[in-house]
Formats: sequence, C-alpha cells, structure tokens
Amino acid sequence: MRSGLVKDCLKGGDSCYSGVYIEKTDWLIAGKYCAGQIIMQIIMERRIHVTGDGSNTLFVPELNEFYHSAKGAYSESMHVFIDSGFKKVAEHGNINILEVGFGTGLNCLLTLVEAVNQNISVFYDSLEPFPLDWRLVEKLGYIHIVDFPGAEKCLEILHQSSAGTWMSLNKLFSFRKNIVKIEDARLPACKYDLIYYDAYAPKAQPAMWTPDKFLKIFDSMRLNGVFVTYCSRGQVRRDLQNTGFEVERLPGPPGKKEMLRAIKR
Repeated sequence: MRSGLVKDCLKGGDSCYSGVYIEKTDWLIAGKYCAGQIIMQIIMERRIHVTGDGSNTLFVPELNEFYHSAKGAYSESMHVFIDSGFKKVAEHGNINILEVGFGTGLNCLLTLVEAVNQNISVFYDSLEPFPLDWRLVEKLGYIHIVDFPGAEKCLEILHQSSAGTWMSLNKLFSFRKNIVKIEDARLPACKYDLIYYDAYAPKAQPAMWTPDKFLKIFDSMRLNGVFVTYCSRGQVRRDLQNTGFEVERLPGPPGKKEMLRAIKR
C-alpha cells in the first residue's frame, strides 16, 4: 500500500464507517474503521478506456475486465438494459427495478432519462459492494452522451447519496444505493418488475453467476418480471432455466452475437 492514503480514506472517529477513496484515479482502496481498528485492502486498479462508440468505461487490469463492452459502453447499456429490458416492462406503468452491479451508474442514468421521456414512475434499487468515487466517475464524461437537463447533477447525486436511504431525483424517479453483496442483501419477495444483472463476466467473477444467486433474484421478482444481462454463456442460460425462468436469446449489442432475457413465469 502506498503511504499517505490511510488518513484520507478513513473517516468517522470511533463509529463504524466503510468507504472508498481514489488518488489520481489509479487505485481503489476499500477501508473500514471500526472501534479503533483499521482494516485496509487494495482492491484493484481502474483505468479510463474509450470504447468503440466514443463513450468511456473503466478497465480493470487485474481481471482483464471492462465495466462495459469495449465495443461501446453507451451502446451496450442502451441495447441490453433499456431497449431489451426497460421498454419490455414500460407498458405496466410503475416499475420496480433492481440493478446488481451499479458500477458507473450509466444504466441508472439512462433509465432515468427513459422514465422521464415516457412519463413512467420508477423505484430503482441498486447493489454495489464497492462503490466508485465520484471524482473518477465524473471523468467518464457521461453528461456529454446523455441529452438530459441536469444530467451531471443527477449522476453526482446517485453516487453521493447515503446508502440504504430512498431519495427522489424528481417526481418520477426514486433511487436507493445499497452497499452490499448480493449474497448478503435482504431482498423482498415478489417485488421487482425488472432486473439489470450487470456483474463482471463469469470468467472474472464466477461466484456471481451461480444457481443460488439466480434463485434469490427469482424469488424477489413479480410474476412476469424481466431479467436482462449482457451475458449469453450456455451454462448461465441453463441455470436460469433450471431456476424457473423462461429464457430467450436476443441479438447482442455491437461486438456481441447474443444476450439473454429471462422472464419469471
């Protein structure tokens, strides 16, 4: 660990506090200060990467993984989560969404824009155990690819909001950030109309793509709820089917042949 980071990362005196800190956007540090004890762990490096459609994403060298498709961050988010997910359930009116892997917040920002455009009320829950620092997210420049008044302020609020507390960005869109892993999350039964499953790929994060995770998601969804993911791996499709989902392969975003959409029947 490089010297000089501990004092900047930790806050809160003797109360428990978990947080993240970025120095020069090179390293993400996760820290916890609790009852006078310091626990620090270097998680991984993030680098800003320009994708094929001109939008930015983050690259994690240790995992050889991008936060979005290298062929197009914006294109992938629109195709997989908005066009194949949100628009599929938009006809139902009020929508409860759970995103697994909030990451940069791009999916959430695009959902906000679509909700306003379609005049649909959205309650947006997100799971992200290692939230990014706003100073890094701001440099991704998503406000330049989203045609929405106040986009930068909205994205900043999403990242800076207090964990576990519902907040309203406008009369149509409410949001809650949950800093927790899916295995530790207490998901309500039969609540969500739409799931954005946006974890790292199975080869990099296999524990996120197991039958027990899919069953937990399945139980949290309403009948006819929709689950979308960029991943099209055969084992993932079979595990979703065995969980009880009706699964369909759809054309993928640029650079990817297929994606998956699953419906709770």
